[in-house]
Amino acid sequence: MKQFVDVICVHYKNGKVWPVCILWEDGMKYPIDEISEIRPAASLKNGGSGLRYTCRIRASWRHLFLDDDKWFIERIAS
Repeated sequence: MKQFVDVICVHYKNGKVWPVCILWEDGMKYPIDEISEIRPAASLKNGGSGLRYTCRIRASWRHLFLDDDKWFIERIAS
């Protein structure tokens, strides 16, 4: 299932969008520590597509997607 999230980003004049922090639904802020890859891709787990940012948040690598004008992150199975 997609988890839509609010994201604080830097928008550069060359058009590049760089996410810096995820705002979770409970109000917690999670800084993005590192981005290793940005590429067009589909979410195989949750459906949808767009730009996929492979991000390290704390000690965990996650896929964050920009799908048109909405951000979502792949949920971790519990």
